[in-house]
Amino acid sequence: MSTIKFGTDGWRAIIAEDFTFSNLDRVAQATADEWRANPAPGTTPKAVVGYDRRFLSDQFAARVAEILAANGFLVTLTDRPTPTPSVSFEVRRQKAVGGVMITASHNPPAFNGFKLKAWYGGSAEPALCKAVETRLDASPVQSIPLADARRARKIVLKDIRGPHYDAIKRLVDFPLVAKSGLRFAHDALFGVGAGCFDDLLAGTSCRVTTLNGEHNPNFGGINPEPIARNYARSSAFLAKHPHDLCLVTDGDADRVGAMDGRGNPLTTHKVICLLLRHYIVHRHQPGRVIKALTTTSMVDKICQRHGLELVETGVGFKYIAAEMLKGDVLLGFEESGGIGFPGHIPERDGIAAGLLMLEALAVEKKPLPRLLAQLEKDYGPHRYDRIDTHFPLEKRAALMDFCKNHGPAKLLRSPVAEVKSFDGVKFVAKDGSWLMLRGSGTEPILRIYAEATSDADAQSLLKLGLRLTRQV
Repeated sequence: MSTIKFGTDGWRAIIAEDFTFSNLDRVAQATADEWRANPAPGTTPKAVVGYDRRFLSDQFAARVAEILAANGFLVTLTDRPTPTPSVSFEVRRQKAVGGVMITASHNPPAFNGFKLKAWYGGSAEPALCKAVETRLDASPVQSIPLADARRARKIVLKDIRGPHYDAIKRLVDFPLVAKSGLRFAHDALFGVGAGCFDDLLAGTSCRVTTLNGEHNPNFGGINPEPIARNYARSSAFLAKHPHDLCLVTDGDADRVGAMDGRGNPLTTHKVICLLLRHYIVHRHQPGRVIKALTTTSMVDKICQRHGLELVETGVGFKYIAAEMLKGDVLLGFEESGGIGFPGHIPERDGIAAGLLMLEALAVEKKPLPRLLAQLEKDYGPHRYDRIDTHFPLEKRAALMDFCKNHGPAKLLRSPVAEVKSFDGVKFVAKDGSWLMLRGSGTEPILRIYAEATSDADAQSLLKLGLRLTRQV
């Protein structure tokens, strides 16, 4: 049998190779066993199961529901492809023991995945993922046919998006957004976010254009990841048909990217900094700022200027969720476009991020390019890039050890001021530029991240990172 290992956000594998019904049975039964043995205090024996638009996702989700139902849980199974944050919200709303989202998020179309959601409505903490892994094959798989489970009311099919949408409307200044008259485009990247903003903004003065909204399990030949190389089709449309903003959501609508109204890509870092500034300047909200290691150092400068405590975590929203659960958080975010909001769920929510971007524009009454220019004027230029390169898993520990003990004395023209090694190795220079090397949790892939004041300098740092890999 295949080895099953949870990565930064669940288990993902190639459909029909490792992501099979038999392996899914194993994971679902192990999840049921763990939830039965260790339910969180105050939860009920309920579970929520959702799925995205990938090949066989609906059938995989039904199979998980059949197994959970046979193990004594009352299961809410979504009746259509549904955003991950809607599933997380429903878990918390029902006080369920947990949830499962069948999705491979931004991965290529050949992949599918199993995202485990904890009782609090967010990514499962590492201890829970490890506990499920430990229980694999510990007991035989139990299941009940979907039709029988529905007749017995052990599985309920339901559209769960409504309560989540209502919560988002309470989170933002919705009357302000409703009367703003903004022209809003949304590139759904063929994912489950398609139509969400049409529904949310129906009856308002906002004009919504949904791009790449068709249900296409091949995602139009791209990966449903909110990065610039996947924006070509939408960018060309916006160049001819300008809008005030274009938000981009990934395959399961929990992460965001963006373009300005004419199709020029924004990095996820710029989206994060725009929202952070909005929360500080216009919402006047206090609290700690939580960011993953790979997020722009502009966040550090914003926090320093406004006297905010900044907490840096490892990569994976589960670490940010853990900080959000402690309370007193202003915003939590990661480089890949995952943003969590206080007073909501401790979870990435691309739909909420979209409405909050509209709120920021409605308050500012300025074009998006002017807001971006003001950020750079206030905090200086920040240019980021990343490359993924093949690197043997068996050599990874040696590489990390080499980087910690024999890393560069300076980055470009600035001395290295700090080395962080609690998740990969990150070199931070005195001038704020940085270089980081970090391996994938499950694949022989090494990710190299860099940020500097110019694109050329960021590329030079990436080359330095590649040279470091050749030392081992």
